Amino acid sequence: MNKSLEEVNSSVNTSNRSGLKKILAFLGPAYLISVGYMDPGNWATDIAGGSKFGYSLIWVLVMSNLIALLLQSFCVRLGVVRGQDLAQASREYYPKFINVFLYSLAEIAIAACDLAEVLGMAIGINLLFPQVSVLTGVCITVLDSFVLLYLLNKGIKKLEAFIISLVALIGLSFLIQLLIANPSPNEIVTGLIPSIKNDEALLIAIGIIGATVMPHNLYLHSSLVQSRKFERTPTEIKKAIKYNTVDSAIALNLALFVNAAILILAAAAFYKNGKNEVTEIQDAHQLLAPMLGSTLAPILFALALIAAGQSSTVTGTLAGQVVMEGYLNLRIQPWVRRLITRLIAIVPAFITILLFGERATGQLLIFSQVVLSLQLGFAVIPLIHFVSNKSKMGQFAIPTWQKIAAWIAALVIIILNIKLVYVEIKDLLLNSSYTIIVSFTLVPICIICFIVLLYVTFVPFIKKHSNKSSKFHTQPKALQLITQTNFNVIGVAVDFSEADNKAINKAIQLGSSNAKIILIHILESTGAVVYGEDTNDLEREEDIEHLKNYQTQLQKLGIICDYELGFGNPKTAIPEIIHKSKCNMLVMGTHGHKTFKDLLLGTTVEGVRHNLKNVPLVLV
Repeated sequence: MNKSLEEVNSSVNTSNRSGLKKILAFLGPAYLISVGYMDPGNWATDIAGGSKFGYSLIWVLVMSNLIALLLQSFCVRLGVVRGQDLAQASREYYPKFINVFLYSLAEIAIAACDLAEVLGMAIGINLLFPQVSVLTGVCITVLDSFVLLYLLNKGIKKLEAFIISLVALIGLSFLIQLLIANPSPNEIVTGLIPSIKNDEALLIAIGIIGATVMPHNLYLHSSLVQSRKFERTPTEIKKAIKYNTVDSAIALNLALFVNAAILILAAAAFYKNGKNEVTEIQDAHQLLAPMLGSTLAPILFALALIAAGQSSTVTGTLAGQVVMEGYLNLRIQPWVRRLITRLIAIVPAFITILLFGERATGQLLIFSQVVLSLQLGFAVIPLIHFVSNKSKMGQFAIPTWQKIAAWIAALVIIILNIKLVYVEIKDLLLNSSYTIIVSFTLVPICIICFIVLLYVTFVPFIKKHSNKSSKFHTQPKALQLITQTNFNVIGVAVDFSEADNKAINKAIQLGSSNAKIILIHILESTGAVVYGEDTNDLEREEDIEHLKNYQTQLQKLGIICDYELGFGNPKTAIPEIIHKSKCNMLVMGTHGHKTFKDLLLGTTVEGVRHNLKNVPLVLV
């Protein structure tokens, strides 16, 4: 079975540590998760809730946080005990058509989340630099993909440190703003009493739940906890669960503070002053200074918004990678994944702003969070089933009280979502001029979603144990071992750098006593691309001289050697020469390019590997 996020899996060793050092070694993954609980989408729902209904929806934040704590602890158990993320566990358990459906919903959730992050960062940039429009800011957000590439290349602990610093900046910004706003403690306590005033309050409450308990966080957390390496004994597994749960409790309570601070700030600054229609982040920013009498508050607000967007976009990319690899067993380069996700988010943001103006971003943000909430049941229910399964979890299956609490939470989320969908569909059918389109598109989609939800909920109660293989690949065939050396014709890709020496020596070591070495060099000049073998320039003559020089040195040692000069793209030219020369093996030297150099210079190895047919490739 493939490891989840293989590049960071078991990369942090906790085995040789004790006491505080051991606890600190486990801290980190939950902070990457917590940023999803304070992303720009949360800001939109919290500001709308605070300005329209004062402190009355604080209880929704607290309830959402309790649900989040419970569900994230389940993710910890799944990742630590089974060594699987939620997507991998789903792929193992459910049939293919269900997994394709769940994968599609997970991708929609990630795109909705990324939409909020795109808009949040773009608005934050616009608030700090008014000369930069929100539309321009949306385009600028593409560039943050390179930040993720750099951080991934530095390792998981560096990534966690970066995220924690951004979380600290957000928390400090709102702490100062709360001190400036000076809200009423008594009214805050009153807001802890559950109440929903009307359908609009229900919409915002569901948006808050969707913005807080994010589906993609469940996939990501079950993967990130596997970045810690520990002994697979019952005692150490129990410790790993405990330390990761502590990590979750600290990080998510910090996220609760930020969300509550935004809602309380909106209530103290706007609701108390009769500004009940502040749903746009831009309006909130502009009104903070006159309402609070401080010019510092709006600057801190904008900085925190940018930090929230940047930190959330990093975790959104990782979640997308986990979902794609887990459900489809498909791995693509992180930068490709990042750009695809970001472009999917940018298109609706760009079109909305272009057609309806920058004032429409607030409603788009709230809509993105409602979409997230609608996806929750499809991630939460499988998670509850997996961590309840004693045949898979053994002694680490969740206790009965946690099962009851989890099913109650899932039921609350599903009932609220069903009510919201019913109200919205009914409104569209009664008041929209597109009744037929709604009847034949949205209604069937909702029915299909409901049927799938029933399937993932009740089938596991009937089918207690999975009949599917726990492996991600088919049973391998018996090995056909070769005891003698068959590498009689070995191709060596050379580029007249220091790497050639290692590559040629490796080819000599691997070859039989009478092996033939074929030196391969590709001429990549503009003339070579256009004219191919008809190219006749100084570079061609120089390359042939270098190849003859290598050939002479090898022949003096009694080694049979020939050379081939190719033209154009090495990714296709090298495999063509290998097959034409009937080589048994290809040896290539590597140059140690990383991250940005790979992006700029390209990676020949990957292209060559995909074009080779039944010829082993050795990298030196």
